[in-house]
Amino acid sequence: MKLIPLALSLILILFLVACEQPSGNAPADHTGINGGVAHKPGFNDPMKNCVSCHGSDLRGGSAGVSCFACHAKKWS
Repeated sequence: MKLIPLALSLILILFLVACEQPSGNAPADHTGINGGVAHKPGFNDPMKNCVSCHGSDLRGGSAGVSCFACHAKKWS
């Protein structure tokens, strides 16, 4: 009997993690979710795939969103 509440709790946790929603108002083509934030496929190569919107220095560009807002620690 004690296993049922535990199993239900684990299922709920898995459901919540699997259904993580992206934050912000990302464009429809930003279908990859990383850290709860929507990214365009290819985000692992930002100098190739992100500069057209986030600028050549990835600090905002026409998107007005700096990649360094989240990635500064990783990229510094």
